[in-house]
Amino acid sequence: VNWAKAHTARSNWTAWKEQIMDSIKLKDDEEDDEEERNGCLECLSKVSTALLVVPWRIVFSCIPPPGFCDGWLCFVGSLMGIGALTAVVGDLAALLGCVLEIGSAITAITLVALGTSLPDTFASRTAAVQDPTADASVGNVTGSNSVNVFLGLGLPWTLGALYWTIGGADPIWLARYQDKAFAQDWLSGAFVVEAGNLWFNVMVFSCCAVCCVILLATRRKVFGGELGGPKAPAYVSSVFLVCLWALYIGLSCWHILGHQ
Repeated sequence: VNWAKAHTARSNWTAWKEQIMDSIKLKDDEEDDEEERNGCLECLSKVSTALLVVPWRIVFSCIPPPGFCDGWLCFVGSLMGIGALTAVVGDLAALLGCVLEIGSAITAITLVALGTSLPDTFASRTAAVQDPTADASVGNVTGSNSVNVFLGLGLPWTLGALYWTIGGADPIWLARYQDKAFAQDWLSGAFVVEAGNLWFNVMVFSCCAVCCVILLATRRKVFGGELGGPKAPAYVSSVFLVCLWALYIGLSCWHILGHQ
């Protein structure tokens, strides 16, 4: 960003206007000649893809460019947009699992997890392509997971604990938990989250995570970096990571279905 130019009010509003106008365009003027050479089939493919992308481009073009408020307005707006998009995708994935009559536990680790992780996937891919090192790409993954675990679980659980501590037990809570052994010391009301099959999922995930770290450490030692390198080992590493994900899904679904 050219901050000397960005701090001028006129350039900020002009950049925002151009950002909105560019989001409406299906294609750039420079692509016309290229599409004429490539044929109608590729042209139709690009147009259909653009039609799917344009609504999202229009929505996110409403986020102010970095020139406003030293970039803070853009940062906050982007976080709100990504959060709203993730919430919509997560709800749609949950509804799809309900329509397909898939259990909530399996839906959570497949459709919902895949839908809510797609923004992080694309962000990591962009960071891997644009940055000279793998720090931003790998750091985005670990940072996102830490936010999901520590903030995504910690904040709702804290609010839930405060709610039940202050409000106390209601008839629904008593009907559900008063006969269970672990709740006998908390009959006045407490926030309860039963583990279910979570322990097995966490164990499998931890093992897969250790294998992933070993792979990254091996690539750094052999090829001098976590990403890139010779094509053949890069493809092998990609297949290995995809297999780890498939193994996690397969073992978790097997355990859940076996204990229903």
